[in-house]
Amino acid sequence: MGTYLDFEKPIESIEQYIESARARGDFDAVEILEKDLEKEIKKIYGNLSDYQKLQLARHPDRPYALDYIRLILDDAQEIHGDRMYRDDPAILCYLGWIDGQKTVLIGEQKGRGTKHKIRRNFGMPHPEGYRKALRAVKLAEKFDIPVLMLIDTPGAYPGIGAEERGQSEAIARNLFELSGVKVPLISIVIGEGGSGGALAIGVADKLAMMRYSVFAVISPEGCSAILWNDPSKVEQATKALKITPDALKEHNLIDDIIDEPISGAHRDKISAAKALKNYYLNSLKELQSLSKEELLERRYNKLISIGAFQESLDS
Repeated sequence: MGTYLDFEKPIESIEQYIESARARGDFDAVEILEKDLEKEIKKIYGNLSDYQKLQLARHPDRPYALDYIRLILDDAQEIHGDRMYRDDPAILCYLGWIDGQKTVLIGEQKGRGTKHKIRRNFGMPHPEGYRKALRAVKLAEKFDIPVLMLIDTPGAYPGIGAEERGQSEAIARNLFELSGVKVPLISIVIGEGGSGGALAIGVADKLAMMRYSVFAVISPEGCSAILWNDPSKVEQATKALKITPDALKEHNLIDDIIDEPISGAHRDKISAAKALKNYYLNSLKELQSLSKEELLERRYNKLISIGAFQESLDS
């Protein structure tokens, strides 16, 4: 693995010992060390804090949308442009097959390395990116093709040009239009789900999160800056925001949690992709059993239940 987080250092140390033992042909030591590694992985990843989960969601080696596209989508053909302004590389749209199921796949892409990060705008879409995504969804609806959306963004790009071209309108338009699309929509947070930038492709019949992903109305850094004017309180903000899958599932804000490998998708991308693919196909099977009317009614009821509360009867 290329990068180790601070809390992963014990794992790095054992893996280095394993490589050293292999190099000198000491396979008995390798066997013992691999058992130690397995124990250490269970120990570390079984007791993660919310902030550590945030770090995993942002891990530089974590699979991005393009990685999943290459692993699960066959005969992939990319859809470019919003037919209004330009093609936004921060959002990918593809048409292809997932285990024989024709699918339109939309994903937010952060990019790796300085050159690609700049090209993808660090995964922060402009309004034309959201309009491209909506165009792809409408194309899918026209040909009765289900849609899989992969969320992974710090948030929508807040630059002057994006605002001039209607960033808030583009996001709001997607929320409105996706609520009425007559094909199954499945959305999965694969890394970082940031604010409206995530919501714009998050209105779906099924909204799930990978085990080590986050979904937040604002970044913990932004929260700590606004509430306390103190960037050192990022960990406190992360805990207070309740951005982990378990917390969001508890409040019925997401439907499901997808179990990725215990040590994170960045350490086993193939297994993570398999888990994501299986979730999509199983969810699609359930949704395709519904009529168009039942699908829309179920989606409507799901959306209006978000944020519902019950007043206490206590005086």
